[in-house]
Amino acid sequence: MKLSVTIARIIVGVLFIFSGLIKAIDPLGLTYKMQEFFEVWGREGYATFIMNWMYSNAFLFSVIMISIEVVLGVALLTGFKKKMVLQLLLLLMLFFTFLTSYVLFSGKIATCGCFGDCIPLTPIQTFTKDIILLLLIIFLLKLQQYIHPLSISILPPALVLISIVGVCLLQMYVIKHLPLTDCLPYKKGNDLLALRKMPAKAIPDKFDYRFEYEKSGIKKSFGVNELPDSTWTYVDRKETLLQKGSNNVPLINDFSLTDSAGTDVTESLLSQNGNYYLFFLKNMEGSTVKWSTAFINLWQKAKEQKWPLYVVTADKEKTGMFFNKINNYQVPILTCDATAIKTAARANPTLFLMKGSVVQGKWSWTDIKKAISK
Repeated sequence: MKLSVTIARIIVGVLFIFSGLIKAIDPLGLTYKMQEFFEVWGREGYATFIMNWMYSNAFLFSVIMISIEVVLGVALLTGFKKKMVLQLLLLLMLFFTFLTSYVLFSGKIATCGCFGDCIPLTPIQTFTKDIILLLLIIFLLKLQQYIHPLSISILPPALVLISIVGVCLLQMYVIKHLPLTDCLPYKKGNDLLALRKMPAKAIPDKFDYRFEYEKSGIKKSFGVNELPDSTWTYVDRKETLLQKGSNNVPLINDFSLTDSAGTDVTESLLSQNGNYYLFFLKNMEGSTVKWSTAFINLWQKAKEQKWPLYVVTADKEKTGMFFNKINNYQVPILTCDATAIKTAARANPTLFLMKGSVVQGKWSWTDIKKAISK
């Protein structure tokens, strides 16, 4: 029995540490996933005011949740405060199981983000994982007398303290810079135009369409191959999903760039020859002081190199005012969906060096100096 407890303890502890660390390398990923939950629940009328408040503070909750996962995993492995740690693990797993069951059975959220973007799991996989972990934690609670702390008494609390400091410092670092491992489609080396195309083995969804027409006060439904003559008046169209397809969503499906005239310039811009910069700035919130000097240096370097420099934003008006009216940079301002920018650029702002449609490099605003020194 002691061996079984040890094995279960290692599995649970390692999985919690791994789950926390893989999210700690990109805490904004968990932040956006939390915001998705809060947005859905608020829209459905579940304590809307509280959901809106939690949405606004999702980053803080993300950092706390990631830190708790790592610390509880370390505490379990070292045997530190075993009863309290197991009780906290049980509460946490009940909460996680609720979230994954909601994802699985409601269908309103695609994934729960349990292992971040680096290891995407299907809803059924995450739900199954959580059920197994829940059973293992209950098993450990029942047989906690077989859990003993490490022999050196000072070691368990010391390791727990180190884990708290370490995971917090790690998250602070990647927020200021960029994720240590980029698991998203916009990573260095990827061809953005290629990833916007439908996958080669895509199977489209199959739908049945019914068209409703009216004539002389009588409404009737028709199929695609049996539409009525011109004496009937079209009323409505209804579609029914017959068969769900697979692999039919491009890895990049929401990234489009629009110029000041409202024209989609994505294909033409990404198809240009040579090097150019994309300066992703989601919005003008917060102080520009932190990155304005870095941008001036970038702007001057781009002029010297004669490389085009584009600012990509979801807030066209304020951004255009700052760059081209308050300041005289006279750079093209391109509009992009905020969600796409959050995926492409984890730091606000983030610099991309492009060559054609291939990402040559990515830097947070704090590392722009490294980019332009090359």
